[in-house]
Amino acid sequence: MAWFDEGKDPDYRFSLANERTFLAWIRTALAILAGAVILYQFSASLETALVLPALKVLTGALAILAAVIGAGAFFRWRANELAMRLEQSLPRSSLIVWLAITIVVLSIGSALWMLGLHP
Repeated sequence: MAWFDEGKDPDYRFSLANERTFLAWIRTALAILAGAVILYQFSASLETALVLPALKVLTGALAILAAVIGAGAFFRWRANELAMRLEQSLPRSSLIVWLAITIVVLSIGSALWMLGLHP
């Protein structure tokens, strides 16, 4: 981690706050992944041909979302840490926007499917 030696050490309170934010993103990713695993286990007990593919797509989408959040959390933590070390403005992140959009799309799709409004 050569980048970790760049600049000067930031105030430890800011580094710890950055780390807490990282851990919050990781908890979010783990919760979404746990939901995907539970949904996958539930779908394994179903035999309906129409239900099974939809649930598998949803579980796959949730698992991918969890992976993206986990990776995004690391890169956001790293970028913030480096900016603090170099005394620069904190970088903007599109992670929050994409997470919100993805959750809305998955929620609407799930609601339509549960209400029986799927094609």
